[in-house]
Amino acid sequence: MAAPTDSIAERSGYWTEDRARAADEMARRIEADGIETVRVSFADQHGILRGKTLVAAEAVKALRGGVNIASTLLAKDTSHRTVFPVFTRGGGFGMREMQGAADVVMLPDPTTFRVLPWSPKTGWVLSDVLFPSGTPMPFSTRDVYRRVLGQLADTGYDFVAGLEVEFHLFKLEGGRLAPEDSGQPGRPPDFSLTTTGYQFLTELRYDQCEPILDALRRNAEALGLPVRSVEVEMGPSQFEFVFQPAAGLAPADTMVLFRSAAKQVAQRHGHHVTFMCRPRIPNVASSGWHLHQSLRDRRTGANAFAGQGEGMLSPLALNYLGGLLAHAGASAAFAAPTINAYRRYRPNSLAPDRATWGEDNRGVLVRAIGAPGDPATRLENRLGEPAANPYLYMASQVLAGMDGMARRLDPGPSADTPYETQATMLPSSLGEALEALRGDECYRAGFGDPFIDYYTHIKAAELARFQLEVTEWEQREYFEIF
Repeated sequence: MAAPTDSIAERSGYWTEDRARAADEMARRIEADGIETVRVSFADQHGILRGKTLVAAEAVKALRGGVNIASTLLAKDTSHRTVFPVFTRGGGFGMREMQGAADVVMLPDPTTFRVLPWSPKTGWVLSDVLFPSGTPMPFSTRDVYRRVLGQLADTGYDFVAGLEVEFHLFKLEGGRLAPEDSGQPGRPPDFSLTTTGYQFLTELRYDQCEPILDALRRNAEALGLPVRSVEVEMGPSQFEFVFQPAAGLAPADTMVLFRSAAKQVAQRHGHHVTFMCRPRIPNVASSGWHLHQSLRDRRTGANAFAGQGEGMLSPLALNYLGGLLAHAGASAAFAAPTINAYRRYRPNSLAPDRATWGEDNRGVLVRAIGAPGDPATRLENRLGEPAANPYLYMASQVLAGMDGMARRLDPGPSADTPYETQATMLPSSLGEALEALRGDECYRAGFGDPFIDYYTHIKAAELARFQLEVTEWEQREYFEIF
């Protein structure tokens, strides 16, 4: 499928030989499988998939010409409120292209095309976001991550990540669809538990939920997502999917696809999946997203983190680890980007509360796993929540690790008693994390000042809305006594 020289795919430089071959294969499969519609999606600043559904013929055209969407989609907080003054000069961004709610363009990446197993006449393809001129849109998080991966490749390494994703799975007991339930955001649905009580890795609880868990697993596998295991987690109605490690964009694409797929499949089966860190239910256990990571030598293909002799970790891995610890506070703004996430960082809770590392210790921030010479040696960052934008979470890890490598940072000794070790405490709130991010020179250099200012503005708007609310705790604590 040759691209005309005036197409946005050509002007942007995205139309490579690999993309051209993938576009031909996508068009062939659409025709052979009788695909009727294709969902063209992009991951927004929150990691939520947004986009348009095109009829099949238009989707093929969009591989070269793109799909127009309103630029305000990149200007919204989690309530879908536009938090930039888009009708002022520069739109609040200081950029002519963003003023007036003008269009930007989704350019589908045909290498990501798949058919939805729960809607077999429907295709699904991920996109990058560009300005109509074909220049990169600086707030497109998938492209931000791609650029960071390119910086890492220039040093001779590829980023490899494996995902452990915890979530809660409930039974839907009725939607909130009355007119008075609408809002920004609307009222959440009514639900009941799928399991009660604490249940970690128990066969009985797994069997109790096997039908819906099988539906989630089979659809994820049919999408081509590399599922490794399905596990019963600690809290009521809490479960975990673990995915095989992969390099580059693939693990981040896997995360956004899995989250969206899980919610869609669950809904079709009368259930609700939430990746919210700590839902408001009795005896709740917080959900985390443990990001396993290593670097692969581009020349030899070897795991650059595997130590030799008696050390588990190579000198390079220790320097990379030093960078993760040095930037832990600022990286929380990407790894734990919701107000709710900071209810998870508690001592003696299988979650970190300070910037420590340890060998096979689940109380530290970064857990080192492996053995000298073990090709599976890796670092498991336990900072993240499953609601994080995966492109930004992974990009922040790579940038911090590269800074540690460049400065040869020493992570210090392994913390065998992580909740007693003297170390920098993690942020206790989203506000603290945003403040740390604003002042982090590594992230300002890696993401660029405009992106850091953009991202912190959106999250600060979310935080400001929260601070205007009177919580149930405040009402209960003060209304009667004072």
